[in-house]
Amino acid sequence: MSNIKENLDIINQKILDAEKKSGRKQGSVKLMAVSKFHPLEAVIEAINAGQTLFGENRVQEAYSKFKPVFEEYSQIELHMIGQLQTNKVKHAVEISSCIESVDRIDLIKEIEKQCSKLNKSIKILFEYHTGEESKSGFTNDDELYKALDMFKNKNFPHVIPYGFMTMAPFTNDKELVRKSFITLRLLAEKIKNQYPMFEMPELSMGMSGDFEIAIEEGSTLVRVGTAIFGERVY
Repeated sequence: MSNIKENLDIINQKILDAEKKSGRKQGSVKLMAVSKFHPLEAVIEAINAGQTLFGENRVQEAYSKFKPVFEEYSQIELHMIGQLQTNKVKHAVEISSCIESVDRIDLIKEIEKQCSKLNKSIKILFEYHTGEESKSGFTNDDELYKALDMFKNKNFPHVIPYGFMTMAPFTNDKELVRKSFITLRLLAEKIKNQYPMFEMPELSMGMSGDFEIAIEEGSTLVRVGTAIFGERVY
């Protein structure tokens, strides 16, 4: 017997407690259920328990899994959160409302190209490298500023810069994890001051093992998989 509803209740309560502890407004943090490697049945179960936002890493898996979901449940939203190759962008923009793992300018160009064909606007988050263990994300501030200048010059009319994402290092050292989240928050604050024309409210940080620390440090969206769906079957 699956415990998905029970697990969602527990996580949502922990999010509420962390918001309260941090003096944050109730409901200021969204929960994304990361359903990669979990079957369609698990997604349906989470939807029936009230979950509306999901995250997937692999475009092919997400495409086949969520196509039937969207036909039946119009309220469901999907974000792509895995490293994205340019040849997978076409399907990624078809099924998602946000791509969180944008780590290079070439990828933004391809997202714009595919969105313009569909006449669709899509949100993106800039993934920023904040921990030695994470291999993806902008590592170079100059490249990030170059991308933002291109947005400022209206090079990407179908793409909405909506915020930032990071992955903390895989470690039991909570201070290292916290440092990673602080780095992203400070970067976001600095960029919002320099580019006030973009709203960029989203800070996607925190996963099953560290989302409470992430909320303390300003996360607006936590990505939780294992604590909802259990261990993945690869």
